[in-house]
Amino acid sequence: MSTPATRLRLGTVDGADVEIAPTHLVVAGYTGRDQEAVRHHIDELAAIGVPEPETIPAFYPLDVDRLTTADHIEVDGTETSGEVEPVLIRADGTYYLTIGSDHTDRKMETVDIRLSKAACPKPLASTVIELGDPPDLVDWDAIVVRSWVDGTLYQEGTLASMLPITHVLSEWDQLSGSSAVALVLFGGTRPLIDGSFRYGRDWRMQLVVPGHDPIELTYSVSARSN
Repeated sequence: MSTPATRLRLGTVDGADVEIAPTHLVVAGYTGRDQEAVRHHIDELAAIGVPEPETIPAFYPLDVDRLTTADHIEVDGTETSGEVEPVLIRADGTYYLTIGSDHTDRKMETVDIRLSKAACPKPLASTVIELGDPPDLVDWDAIVVRSWVDGTLYQEGTLASMLPITHVLSEWDQLSGSSAVALVLFGGTRPLIDGSFRYGRDWRMQLVVPGHDPIELTYSVSARSN
């Protein structure tokens, strides 16, 4: 989906300015390496009413105007929550790695997953690591992600249990038939520490890539008044 007016003003960890005009935003799901565990997770979600995906990994194209680097977002309703995700950006022949939050309407998720994701903005860190072309993720398994909600640790661990985001990108390019678009790809997330969604106000997320300073994302959430 395309919204040409959307522009992202970012900066690399080395201090260089980067301006990107993405044409496509895609959120990937069910990107765990252990396919048996993924199937078990799908069955768990089905038991509480979440529809099964059409493909594994699953892909949810959204309008790029859902992307934001703002430190505050507004949502409809009180049952929304974020999840930390590695994000791969492809633009002008260069690839960048950062983190974002797949903030989602959990009540709507039991009816339509894509609509539940489209219902909320997608916060994105304003700092990126330039990977070049082709993207070099040799230390993928050593990358650590964390998230906190209202100061409490919510997710933590390495990306070793997840498909490398370059693999997820390849799957998407094959499915979509296009590898030339300016793309922002959310690569999936780790399980929650206690297995339960929380609907907090203040979110903090972190991506730790060996050899680089951590990338941080913080934002707050409020529900629109009716």
